[in-house]
Amino acid sequence: MSTKTTPQPQHNHLLAALSPEVQARLFPHLELVSLQLNSVMYESGRPMRHVYFPTDAIVSLQYIMENGASTAILVVGNEGLLGISLFMGGASTPNRSLVQSAGYAYRLPRPHVKNEFNRHGQLLQLMLRYTQALITQVAQTAVCNRHHSIDQQLCRWLLLSMDRLTHNNLSMTQEFMGNMLGVRREGVTHAAIKLQQQGAITYSRGSIKVLDRKKLEALSCECYGVVKKETETLLPYLPQRQVLTNIADIPVVVLPTTNA
Repeated sequence: MSTKTTPQPQHNHLLAALSPEVQARLFPHLELVSLQLNSVMYESGRPMRHVYFPTDAIVSLQYIMENGASTAILVVGNEGLLGISLFMGGASTPNRSLVQSAGYAYRLPRPHVKNEFNRHGQLLQLMLRYTQALITQVAQTAVCNRHHSIDQQLCRWLLLSMDRLTHNNLSMTQEFMGNMLGVRREGVTHAAIKLQQQGAITYSRGSIKVLDRKKLEALSCECYGVVKKETETLLPYLPQRQVLTNIADIPVVVLPTTNA
């Protein structure tokens, strides 16, 4: 009988990069929380009381229009943290943070974040570098949404999501994917079918399996490469991506239908 391993703080790459001295100050105050699919982490304008360090979950920051339409502006996973507004001087955010892939995160109360940040030590440097990486992601997302096709945007999103997974499954409705990209659900379906016809993925009953990552990268626009390169430059603590040669080991993204 298999048992599920409890996520550890070091499963978040930013926390793992901290020195033992800093970890000793912060880790006793960390609380493991379960992040359920589609749950709201931060609501626009609401007070922020914690910073979250995902271990195997992915959270997207979405801008919500007055008519209810939304578009994702960035994704956060085990490479960093959720809640940069809290340590940059703000008490709230204008965006909504939604869990796009369920999993776990460790959260740290606001006072402990600010106390360590104000030491002007290692945590300060890592958080500032991570913030710069997020700025690049936001800027490139704006360019991508304006100039590139839905097919290319879907490739970029799939690649960014898989870069932040510690497992090979991502559960999400097609409607949620459409909201992330700012397009109708039918547009996401058509884009996925086209990628399948080109041999990059298989798509069936809401399930996507990547067959050829290099082809997926080739079919994506330059935006993914720009974000990837800048992130790896700014965050040298990130592990090198494993190169998979066995098709059976290639990550799977599962997208259940709305009624699932």
